[in-house]
Amino acid sequence: MRLLVPRDIDGFFGLFVDNLVQLLLIVQLTTILCGMSGDQSHFVYQRILPGAAVSILLGNIFYAWQAHRLAGRTGRKDVTALPYGINTVSLLIFVFFVMVPVYQETKSAEAAWRAGLIACLGSGLIEFVGSFFAERIRKSTPRAALLSTLAGIAIGFIAMSFALQIWTRPIVALAPLAIVLVTYFSNVRLPLGLPGGFLAIVVGTAIGWGVTALGWLFPDATPLSIVPSAALSPEAVAHAWEQRAWTWPHWWGNEVMDLLKSPAEWLGYLTVIVPMGIFNVIGSLQNIESAEAAGDPYDTRSSLAVNGIGTIIAALFGSCFPTTIYIGHPGWKGLGARAGYSTLNGLAITLICFTGTVALVQSIVPMEAAVAIVLWIGIVITAQAFQSTPYNHAPAVALGLFPAIAAWGATVTYGAFMSAGGKTLQEFLTASPTGELNGYLLQGLLVTERGYIFTCMIIAAISACLVDRAFRQAAIWSVIAAVLTLTGMMHAYQLSGNVIDYLLLGTSAADGALTYRAYDVAIGYVTMAIIFFWFSATNKSIEATSATSPHDGPPGEAPARLDNSSTGTTEGTDP
Repeated sequence: MRLLVPRDIDGFFGLFVDNLVQLLLIVQLTTILCGMSGDQSHFVYQRILPGAAVSILLGNIFYAWQAHRLAGRTGRKDVTALPYGINTVSLLIFVFFVMVPVYQETKSAEAAWRAGLIACLGSGLIEFVGSFFAERIRKSTPRAALLSTLAGIAIGFIAMSFALQIWTRPIVALAPLAIVLVTYFSNVRLPLGLPGGFLAIVVGTAIGWGVTALGWLFPDATPLSIVPSAALSPEAVAHAWEQRAWTWPHWWGNEVMDLLKSPAEWLGYLTVIVPMGIFNVIGSLQNIESAEAAGDPYDTRSSLAVNGIGTIIAALFGSCFPTTIYIGHPGWKGLGARAGYSTLNGLAITLICFTGTVALVQSIVPMEAAVAIVLWIGIVITAQAFQSTPYNHAPAVALGLFPAIAAWGATVTYGAFMSAGGKTLQEFLTASPTGELNGYLLQGLLVTERGYIFTCMIIAAISACLVDRAFRQAAIWSVIAAVLTLTGMMHAYQLSGNVIDYLLLGTSAADGALTYRAYDVAIGYVTMAIIFFWFSATNKSIEATSATSPHDGPPGEAPARLDNSSTGTTEGTDP
């Protein structure tokens, strides 16, 4: 397989934009909320960003090499590397629940940075250890359960979020969207063989600067909706150019080891670190299953081990934020990207982090010019969840979407309450326990959102087992759900003002927080397990025959798979 193919350029732009968004989030959140601005900005530009670049570069190079190994072993030239970058969810969680509380208590940017290092290191260690038993989980979990979780995340946190950006700035964003859809939905070859993603960004950037120029000429006649969200101006570009400075990464391993010798500084954050580390293992596992469903079967253990090692390296070189195998492999594969896009992304991210030009890129290219590529990735992920599972497992996939969609809705709700500046979410739920608002139940939203990655997978697994009349397996999944709920990994929460956090078994809630231990949810899962065990005991013959019967397919078509989709082996139609 070649080191670089033309469609790698499209894949590079998509992955680069995704990583760039995370870097911009890091800069904005740490400077505004953690005191890393002005004289303290070196924590961001000289410690965190170079450390993140080291982990991203090493991970991208490894997954590109891994793709070449798979291509050589199988004799194929269409292998696509696993996408890799900064973990968005962990980024937000570690900022708001580890770094911000430390900064508010100490008013020290260094203390906040040190706390972030420990959180990042802990997540990496959990991911590395998880790599040794994750394959067993993957083999025993129906594919519908693994892929529906990704589809739910893709709908809410990728497709919906970027779709809103597109229709907020339609003049700038809809033209790039049209180019992306024509290129990849219609498979039309563009003039001169230009990559669709590259052309979309060029056109969007040109339109963005064009409408900005109209704003200069007609300041009173330019509608807000046509102006890019970024402040495009020669002054902004010049200021960003002046901020550039070459910074080599620095080894902070000794400082990390010193922190580990002071448990009082980090024990209190295990309630955040442990759930996020486990979530990252499960999320990466689902992404590996997604890659296999798209035709690229990667080794689970080595993929997850390097995932964890990358996060550990990030912490040792000064970054507070875990890296992870990204959602969206089938999207990059659909773009025609192979292994080169991964290497290009690692080199580009390293260059802008080492040179301090993150702000310069943002000042030149409006975000609306590039979001269409990422939106397309979210669409493909959602489609794959239905296309690569048995036809009659589609209801299981659909049911598994709901917790992730609830998580997106909860995120929007938190932000709305914070921005409103009036009654807090805690006050609202205290006055109205169900939290009924316009016919929707906010209490149910919060309960469903906590641990949604587990909930998505388990409820879809239960449904897939019931479709196959595998009642005993459905009962076992229900028991697992009850156990995770009792430990606080699912559904339980504590709410302080507008800030929601986990409430793990054996831990005390924050003073004055509204708490929900979810014991009633656990009892409900136990009840489900009893019902399924009863059906298993009274329908042994049905359960035995269903395990060997072919799945139903759409009228007039052959079944997509003949197994229960837990091992990734397929028969019949290629997924």
